[in-house]
Amino acid sequence: MRHRVKRHRINRPKDHRTALLRNQARELIEHGSIVTTISKAKALKVFFDKLMSKAVKAASADDKIKSMNLRRQINRHLNDKRLTNKFVDEIASRYVGRSGGYTRIVRIGYRRGDGAEMAIVQLVSSETSEE
Repeated sequence: MRHRVKRHRINRPKDHRTALLRNQARELIEHGSIVTTISKAKALKVFFDKLMSKAVKAASADDKIKSMNLRRQINRHLNDKRLTNKFVDEIASRYVGRSGGYTRIVRIGYRRGDGAEMAIVQLVSSETSEE
């Protein structure tokens, strides 16, 4: 039985898994979309949406201390202050009115070498229904 088991383990030890997710989150912030396997994409979606929620709160916070605290929490995962500032100021500020669902997984077929199912993970367009 799999009661109370909620994380994607992706067949890696904890340290390797966290390093992988952090690297993929960095690449997603820098490039806007990445190509990876389905299982890694599903694990990344959960990890990245939590980071994006913190970034949106930091972008919309009026209190500088709260914003700074959230930026430090994000920087703990990204390990790059420039990237953290870009993430909060440029990317997350576009999603302030949105309450979740910041990434999209698009299946693109199977990898030629080993037949693993591949996907594109991309940021959802920031347009909200403000018409």
